[in-house]
Amino acid sequence: MVKLTIDQVPAEVHEGMTILEAAASAGIVIPTMCFHDGCTNHPSCMICLVKEIERDQLVPSCAMPVADGMNILTNSDEVREARKDALELLLSDHVGDCEAPCRVSCPAFMDIPLMNRLVAAGDFDRALAIVREEIALPLVLGYICPAPCEKACKRKPMDAAVSICLLKRATAVHCEGSCIPTGQADWNGKRIAVIGTGPAGLSAAYYLLLSGYACVLFDAREKAGGMMRYSIPDEVLPKEVLDAEILAIARMGGEFRMNTTISRDYFQEVILPGYDAIILATGHREQDPGTIFGLPPDKTGSFIDRKDLSTGVPGVFACGNIIREQKMAVQSVAHGKAAAIGVIRYIENTGGRLAQQKNKQDAGPSMSEGLKRHSVSVTGHLFEPEWQEYLQESILDHRVEPAGGKSAGFTRGEAMHEAKRCLHCDCRKPVSCKLRMYADEYGAQRRKFAGPDRRRLSRSMQHETVVYETEKCIRCGLCIEIAEQHGEVTGLTFAGRGFDVRITIPFNETIREALQKAAADCVQSCPTGALAFKTAEERNK
Repeated sequence: MVKLTIDQVPAEVHEGMTILEAAASAGIVIPTMCFHDGCTNHPSCMICLVKEIERDQLVPSCAMPVADGMNILTNSDEVREARKDALELLLSDHVGDCEAPCRVSCPAFMDIPLMNRLVAAGDFDRALAIVREEIALPLVLGYICPAPCEKACKRKPMDAAVSICLLKRATAVHCEGSCIPTGQADWNGKRIAVIGTGPAGLSAAYYLLLSGYACVLFDAREKAGGMMRYSIPDEVLPKEVLDAEILAIARMGGEFRMNTTISRDYFQEVILPGYDAIILATGHREQDPGTIFGLPPDKTGSFIDRKDLSTGVPGVFACGNIIREQKMAVQSVAHGKAAAIGVIRYIENTGGRLAQQKNKQDAGPSMSEGLKRHSVSVTGHLFEPEWQEYLQESILDHRVEPAGGKSAGFTRGEAMHEAKRCLHCDCRKPVSCKLRMYADEYGAQRRKFAGPDRRRLSRSMQHETVVYETEKCIRCGLCIEIAEQHGEVTGLTFAGRGFDVRITIPFNETIREALQKAAADCVQSCPTGALAFKTAEERNK
């Protein structure tokens, strides 16, 4: 046995263990990328660096054996900075998009590539479900959204952007099941007041109802819809389209109280004591909302915390134009969902305003900063020689224009054909990619060590189930060793020297011949999206 100290805690482990294994036995997690159980430990990523205090050295924990008297630090500022440098070096040579640019540019962060793939496969019901994960009003936005996503589409320089906005509308028009969401959670006994029935208020109510919260929506006007009803002409947004979206929310359980002006007295005497939480979504700021609703300003004069949309009054949240003018309805819709998330977290933490009043409890723990959207790797524009690499997953046809005109929208067949023009820019491992995960955790900057030019993208698509993207590879060599363990005849190999080293397929063979047995294990061990499974739609082509 060997005695050592890890993060000031004495440990006794078996001789021959590595520092990484010793730390794990003590319940201490050290990040790794090039390490894999059953494979040779040959440190290359340097994410597992730790500090050996006695020798004043940073060492790779995955390969360094333990020794008597070692004193190890695994998470000091110096160690974290060294890991950050290692990540930034890897990012400088990494070419690929963590998220498709269309999704990044969507204010609601909708999973557009997945929607496109489902529409292309004719699965409009699942496509609509994906849209509604982020956008509560797909039919309305299919008419009025200015489609910033299309401006970012990588297909645009080739011929024309994918018609994302009309495809979004098509998911709601051509769904075969009920377009009213089903599967809501059981009612949880909590009541939320939503003041305002514009895009932000409707969106907030939708996600709260879907999560089991009773919602009462107040509005001073006769009909719900806010600026979508009273500021947008019928020829741009038919009112029956808006009415259909509002009816869906009513059928989900939303209660609409129209012709109700919320004065300061009414807010203080009726709304505040009567609901577990309140969302202010009153639209344009004709008067100071802080004065109307009695919200205390912070030291900067703002009454809203932009991180979670909470106000200085516990349980009161605000979203949409009441905070600042939103130039697009999709921004307000995204704000509404964010406010709903804030309410849900608040009630989960505190039980809500009514519970606090009954139990005389304090506000409870603070909420988290909200959902993070990190995209640590961004390719930028494609060079013309790269077009063919992306077109392997698409079709060459030009953009489809609806035969009945834009107001009529796509037929089912037109939508399926247009969706097939998507280039599949998104990463196939957006969650499990360790490079993205650790880069986000350590705050690594992708441009710190990047040169003036980048490597050219390539995709090997010949395999039935696997895609290989060389420029996402960190050259850890795990796939080479795993292929050898499976007895692959061809397998994979290193080629080149120094900075030009890469993993390739020998003898000019294809990925199909290289990974006949080891494909699944290689994909699962790959720390990035370099080796990834094809989607079901791609496998069925």
